Amino acid sequence: MDIRRKQVAAALAAVGLYLEEEQAALAARTETAAPRITVAGPGFWAQAGRMEAMAARRMMQMRAFARIR
Repeated sequence: MDIRRKQVAAALAAVGLYLEEEQAALAARTETAAPRITVAGPGFWAQAGRMEAMAARRMMQMRAFARIR
């Protein structure tokens, strides 16, 4: 029974050390990582232009379907 307790204690100690090493490696990696450059999305005017183009296309389609009927 004493051997079983020693095995469990050794396994828990090994897991604890492994987790500590992983956390230390992660902390070192985030400290040395280069800052990320964020890319801005499309601006307001680009988005408004696309919406206007879609509205014009919708109007042309509605006009074309009205003539078919």
